[in-house]
Amino acid sequence: MSAHPKASSPRGDGLLPAAYKSRFVEAGGLRLHYQDYGTVGKPAMLCLHGGAAHAHWFDFIAPGLVAAYRVIALDQRGHGDSEWADPPAYSYERYAADLAEVVEKLDLRDFVLIGHSMGGTVSLEYASTYPGRVGKLIVVDSTLQMTPERVAALRDVGSRQGSNYATREEFIARYRLRPAGTSAAPEVMRHLAQNSARQYPDGTWRHKFDRSVYATRETTDGLPRWNHIRIPALLVKAERSQRISPQVYGEVKARCPQVQLTEVPHCDHHVTLDNPTGFVSAVKSFLTKR
Repeated sequence: MSAHPKASSPRGDGLLPAAYKSRFVEAGGLRLHYQDYGTVGKPAMLCLHGGAAHAHWFDFIAPGLVAAYRVIALDQRGHGDSEWADPPAYSYERYAADLAEVVEKLDLRDFVLIGHSMGGTVSLEYASTYPGRVGKLIVVDSTLQMTPERVAALRDVGSRQGSNYATREEFIARYRLRPAGTSAAPEVMRHLAQNSARQYPDGTWRHKFDRSVYATRETTDGLPRWNHIRIPALLVKAERSQRISPQVYGEVKARCPQVQLTEVPHCDHHVTLDNPTGFVSAVKSFLTKR
């Protein structure tokens, strides 16, 4: 376990990347890493990142939430500082089973579950399959219906060799988000890049995620899972993203009448990076409603 101090330079919106402690837990036979931002004794909030991402996607929203919650962000299998599955095993069912084991081992009860992008689909899979522990569900700009065309494109990306960089600084200088499009501040992007690289045995630096995550991606339809959600739920739409369209929201609402929708302004798909203050405000508004 190690502690990580806050950055010294402030964000333009007043937020800093949160201090956290690195911890590990075993699930599904793998050693999974998570960041514990605190505060112990507060109600729990567990955050799940998207595909090819990692727990640091939540570093800039945690400061706005730790006063009321014990905020935890998990590196899902094959991502961040968690172990890779060999042979590859990256189905949504497998991610959800990992999450169920993590929740049991950390003894989380009546907790808030936040999932961004792929993490939102995993969160929905977990909440619909393992009811009883999660108290409120927040799905952030997720593609709820993965079409064969979308899956084919992701598999094509995953099947290609990833880029190698001679130095960590070269990796940081050339770092880009996938999908492209962001209004995140340069300091946020650099912070993210610094935490996205790993040096491999051949001495080069590469992204620290298993490309099989993409190469083995499956088609999925998350809409039927909403039939089984009985807890308070929120869909978060990024203003400049079309993933959660009025039609998608209508489909979800028909299956899960209590679901609410909010839109975070001034952001593309990577909501927690583009507008962390707006995201925190939307989450707080939802969580404080009676």
